[in-house]
Amino acid sequence: MNARDVFINCPFTDDYTDNFRAIVFTVLRSGFVPRCAREHDDGGEVRYDKICRIIGDCAFGIHDISKTEPDAGSGLPRFNMPFELGLFLGATKFGLKNDRAKKTMILDREKYRFQRFLSDIAGQDIHSHDGKRETLIAKVATWLREHGRQVGIPGGAAIAAEFHAFTTLLPSFCKALSLDPAEVTFNDYTAMVANWISPPS
Repeated sequence: MNARDVFINCPFTDDYTDNFRAIVFTVLRSGFVPRCAREHDDGGEVRYDKICRIIGDCAFGIHDISKTEPDAGSGLPRFNMPFELGLFLGATKFGLKNDRAKKTMILDREKYRFQRFLSDIAGQDIHSHDGKRETLIAKVATWLREHGRQVGIPGGAAIAAEFHAFTTLLPSFCKALSLDPAEVTFNDYTAMVANWISPPS
């Protein structure tokens, strides 16, 4: 298990992209390493096995279970986020000694909304972000800062301002790399953020 790796479990839908990038940015800016199922595209690896492998690597997990609306096509909600949260919590309960030290952050739009669709996690601390990106960044930044114990990490308001500045510059970074913004992968994005935070000398 890698002490600074953070498993990010959230929707990979177009309408959540900005929030996903905000979490990734906050993780990097807080001195941690973001990990998720999008980090490798290997058709030979079963997705479930990939997720379990990444969870095994990570000391921390950030899980946003806020997107529970039915899909427009199927009329059914997406169950991936609660499922992956269950895998992570299972690792902390039944895994090896290192796995039991994993730390979990659970996010939702409202603090007690989860009780209507995932009541089995009642009694655990749920962080509400009210659907606001600045609040989401602040909650994640505060939680990571409590666990990171690293000097010089800014607070959530400052990271939110930095994320806004970086997002404004992102099209120019893509142009310099001959990338269409729609083509930016998870690895492209993390590399650009890391270079912006700590420019190569």
